[in-house]
Amino acid sequence: MAITRRSFLKGVAGTSAASLIGPSLLASASANAAETEGTWKVSGSHWGAFRARVWGGKVQEIKPLELDKYPTDMLNGIKGIIYSPSRVRYPMVRLDWLKKHKYAADTRGNNRFVRVTWDEALDLFYRELERVQKDYGPWALHTGQTGWRQTGQMHSCNNHMQRAMGLHGYSVKKVGDYSTGAGQTILPYVLGSTEVYAQGTSWELILENSDNIVLWGNDPVKNLQVGWTCETHESFAYLEQLKEKVAKKEINVISVDPVRNKTARYLENDLRYIHPHTDVPFMLGVAHVLYNEDLHDKDFIETYCLGFEDFIKYVQGETKDRIEKTPEWAAEICGASAQEIRDFARMLVNGRTQILVGWSIQRQEHGEQPYWMAAVIAAMVGQIGLPGGGISYGHHYSGIGVSSTGFAAPGSFPLNIDQGQEPKHTNQDFNGYSRVIPVARWVDALIEPGKKINANGAVITLPDTKMMVFSGNNPWHHHQDRNKMKQAFKALQTVVSIDFAWTATCRFSDIVLPACTQFERNDIDGYGAYSGRGLIAMHKLVDPLFQSKTDFDIMTELTARWGRDKDYTRGMTEMEWVKSLYDSCKASNEGKFDMPEFEEFWEKGFLDFGKGKPWTRHAAFREDPEINALGTPSGFIEITSRTIGNMGYEHCQEHPMWFEKSERSHGGPGSEKHPFWLQSCHPDKRLHSQMCESEEFRATYAVQGREPIYLNPEDAKKKGIKDGDVVRVFNDRGQLLAGAVLMDAYAPGVVRIEEGAWYGPLNEKVGAIDTYGDPNTLTQDIPSSELAQATSANTCQVDIEKFNGDLPPVTAFGGPLEVA
Repeated sequence: MAITRRSFLKGVAGTSAASLIGPSLLASASANAAETEGTWKVSGSHWGAFRARVWGGKVQEIKPLELDKYPTDMLNGIKGIIYSPSRVRYPMVRLDWLKKHKYAADTRGNNRFVRVTWDEALDLFYRELERVQKDYGPWALHTGQTGWRQTGQMHSCNNHMQRAMGLHGYSVKKVGDYSTGAGQTILPYVLGSTEVYAQGTSWELILENSDNIVLWGNDPVKNLQVGWTCETHESFAYLEQLKEKVAKKEINVISVDPVRNKTARYLENDLRYIHPHTDVPFMLGVAHVLYNEDLHDKDFIETYCLGFEDFIKYVQGETKDRIEKTPEWAAEICGASAQEIRDFARMLVNGRTQILVGWSIQRQEHGEQPYWMAAVIAAMVGQIGLPGGGISYGHHYSGIGVSSTGFAAPGSFPLNIDQGQEPKHTNQDFNGYSRVIPVARWVDALIEPGKKINANGAVITLPDTKMMVFSGNNPWHHHQDRNKMKQAFKALQTVVSIDFAWTATCRFSDIVLPACTQFERNDIDGYGAYSGRGLIAMHKLVDPLFQSKTDFDIMTELTARWGRDKDYTRGMTEMEWVKSLYDSCKASNEGKFDMPEFEEFWEKGFLDFGKGKPWTRHAAFREDPEINALGTPSGFIEITSRTIGNMGYEHCQEHPMWFEKSERSHGGPGSEKHPFWLQSCHPDKRLHSQMCESEEFRATYAVQGREPIYLNPEDAKKKGIKDGDVVRVFNDRGQLLAGAVLMDAYAPGVVRIEEGAWYGPLNEKVGAIDTYGDPNTLTQDIPSSELAQATSANTCQVDIEKFNGDLPPVTAFGGPLEVA
């Protein structure tokens, strides 16, 4: 299908980086590192590539790599990670676990630990692996929790832990993740892939072709500071151009959000406020307008979609609840007026419209529904597969939308044991329990082992877990409802944590092993997760501090205890592995990219392959939906899914629907007792919980040493709260202290505490106040629905009051209480 593209407006590429986000976000990029005392080394991180000046065996200075024109100021927190007082310095074992009978469950979390030698710690680790496999079986060991490991392909801690555990025996694993659990489960049924991690239409084509851009619960200026691999920050050049186009009224940008977020403040674009958790009623009202005003693209729906008729009967009130989803009906729930809903619907079809959906709206009860409904709206507009039109679920993540060069990034240290190998313990009898469970249901398994739950068409039997192993992963950050977790952890006999920082997960563990940071080892990493911009050499900056070791060395020594260390390492050293990964990458890119020999690359520190070619998501499907069918059961966009309908779930049926929440602000359930909606989105000054331990950097945003809580000034006035006060935030699940920051960007009844704030309970008792400000002290641990069983962290109501009395000390940071 031929399309006419508007001419790309030139002259904006040279605008200054400082005008994009201002000095609070951007560090000044230096073309060349200054000649000063010490040695400059190249490395990479989630926060970008950099040069580090090392002198006297210590990192003295960090500067962004000259390729990065939009570096984040989070690079200033890296030294604080390396030299944090919260470093895990030595192998430690929980005192009561070591000395008392029955694993001392009642005192788990009291942070009393004994320092032991590496041999003693690894012997205990191995002893527990043996005991659990022999006394119970593979169903009693859970090794499936993984998360945002440090960057680097050779030293990926998840892979090292999984490979070592696989050489010992079988265990319970997980499916899904906390970031996109509901979205990645529903979208394959609707659009044929998870979409959330898929490359999206290139920013160049969006800027050239879009008349309207809808940022739905999406804050790319905040979230694009970090990436899964070494981040390039190339997206910010396009956001800078978008800002100019908004100012010139060449592109209409509208944020659908209860908050005027960082992106909306930077772009100075329009805001369509709706009440929290009411995206679906708003969308249904929009669909009603598109259909009844004959604005929907009937040809697109006829050619590319299935099941529109059943869905629109629901919208018209002819099925299910028999309520017509008029704008007036939606307005009563979502807070936008009926006329505003009509205007929004008409705007969507007034020119080319690109819908960019964030991940926050699917981290709620019934989180599958807004993602499904957004796809339906995009289908009704009819521009899916056109440059600058359609829908994306990832333009805020890891540089999605930056055109890809096609560079094949290096592989990683192998996750699984090698073909033909068997573990020491070959028992695969899971005693009737499921060997794979939804990632967010492991705490439920501790509380109700043997319970059967529905999940994505299957019936899952939750295992009776006795032992868990965590490596570079902090579930006492990313899971919900801390007091529920405290109760659940009493069911565990042994918990092992391998980490470089003394997180709350370490505090609630039994054996803690000190891993080194990524800056204390050699590695390589792709530069640009989606752009394929190049390759970064991650030079070891300093030797491992204290008694920390690389994950590779830890697992080599562990597997030696049952004679499998040579199988684990394949007889190769760290640098032999790094060179091997590079050489394999070089071979994979032969004829496409000119890569030097390893030694030359390692000395230079990085390779730059330039920019890629623009690309449009779903363009091939639009061109020929028969030949380029989607991955749905039918090959088409499924507005109604017979597959899901046949599962018979109450809270996720055959097409998107509105389900009331267990808690909802602005007159919804629970708002009378706890009137404020707590938003716990991705943080602005760290990557989840990474960098919260960086003391000097944390001090740039903390309030009286506590995590900030952002709230509307009028709400604060009614509560007698002033800017800078310490407040108690509470509900029936828990309580925490935080520092008040008053901002007009937050609507009345809406507050924010960014996730990743370290949990610092006053003590290990259930109900103890959190002294620093972890929002998951308050969030509820319930599934999104029977389909995804994903997290519902954003379905959370709280109340606030000014804290009076003596402030308790913050207990979130530093090491354990070491007992001789």
